[in-house]
Amino acid sequence: MAGALSDHPAAGVSPHLVELTQDVLFGDVWERPELSKRDRSIATLAVLIAKFRTDELGSHIHRALDNGVTEAEIGELICHLAFYGGWPAAASAVNVAQQAFEEHAARSSATFGIMPSIKATSA
Repeated sequence: MAGALSDHPAAGVSPHLVELTQDVLFGDVWERPELSKRDRSIATLAVLIAKFRTDELGSHIHRALDNGVTEAEIGELICHLAFYGGWPAAASAVNVAQQAFEEHAARSSATFGIMPSIKATSA
């Protein structure tokens, strides 16, 4: 295994799982045209929140933001899912989302060369 696959945290334990994740899940399933990446992100967030999968939630919030889902939409999704997936799952998702929003803003600020305290705005 070379490059990004060998750098994945799970590569030392289950390299084949990492390969399947990259090649099949993200290389094939996420690229299928029947659903947009934005819609796939919303569906994925809904499942991860409802099933209380907080370990994976942060990285998928980053992906959702990259795929055009807004912070407000993620917040509304969490609120909506509190009634279908449970209050504790939603409350935990709020904490993960807040951290992911801050990390994403800092990453975006660094990318655009602006101070982290100043948020980039969309045109």
